[in-house]
Amino acid sequence: MTYELPSPAAPLKIGTRGSPLALAQAYETRARLGAAFDLPEAAFEIVVIKTTGDDRSMIQADRPLKEIGNKGLFTKEIEEAMLAGGIDIAVHSMKDMPTEQPDGLMLDCYLPREDTRDAFISPAFSSLHDLPQGAVVGTSSLRRRAQLLARRPDLQVVEFRGNVQTRLKKLGDGVATATFLAMAGLNRMHMDDVPKSAIEPEDMLPAVAQGAIGIERRVDDTRARDMLAAIHDTPTGQRLAAERSFLAALDGSCETPIAALAELDGDILRLRGEILRPDGSASHADEITGRIADGPQLGHELANRLLTAAGPGFFD
Repeated sequence: MTYELPSPAAPLKIGTRGSPLALAQAYETRARLGAAFDLPEAAFEIVVIKTTGDDRSMIQADRPLKEIGNKGLFTKEIEEAMLAGGIDIAVHSMKDMPTEQPDGLMLDCYLPREDTRDAFISPAFSSLHDLPQGAVVGTSSLRRRAQLLARRPDLQVVEFRGNVQTRLKKLGDGVATATFLAMAGLNRMHMDDVPKSAIEPEDMLPAVAQGAIGIERRVDDTRARDMLAAIHDTPTGQRLAAERSFLAALDGSCETPIAALAELDGDILRLRGEILRPDGSASHADEITGRIADGPQLGHELANRLLTAAGPGFFD
């Protein structure tokens, strides 16, 4: 070892957004690193960084994400802090991450993946199928909006921005009858009291990389490289390699409704994908299987299949 491990006098600085879920993910990262290297919590410093996507004025205005920017909304300022040396590593929800990192940064550590499913949340109804005709459903996700309208075009969909607590408050205030959240986030925050039911992938395929935590580092930081290697979950990395390749081939952003899920069975990887028009008026879904080692190629091939089926201008 040619470097010193973090200590209370010189802690490893972990960058994160400031929402309760983001902090829970940062605390999990700290706990895993502490256990792997027998270090106390004081050997780590959690550094909260406000991103463009956390701008309160934008959340209160209920502006759709596609009107504010792309996936970099939730990462740009954190990555700038890491490049400037203000933090050592950054903890991200992988479904927020662009498929390419800025020069000098890389992603090669993923924690064990949580439940990938969406959660249907409603104080009055137990499932999407139980909603009455014309019910109001809130979501900020273009994917969920498109999938919902494809299945239930009779429903009204309204913009629902904010973190988990903000969305639950809006639901309680009657802004909508139901909403969606990720099961992973609810599980990580131990929110067992939320009136939820999991939606199976067969009914609503999740976002690319949903339920996965990624830890970003500087390319030349050998200490961070070695420490993160000790907590990396290989199966999660294999699944995300296929899903993110699929997303990259589709040039996916917050403006394109895209869903995908990779699952492992022995040496075989199964990848399901779906693309939709934003208004839910048309969708194309397919799946592909192959060797785990070929995950990125499988993702690219599946994307090309769907683009061919959809034809030019599908996302316009």
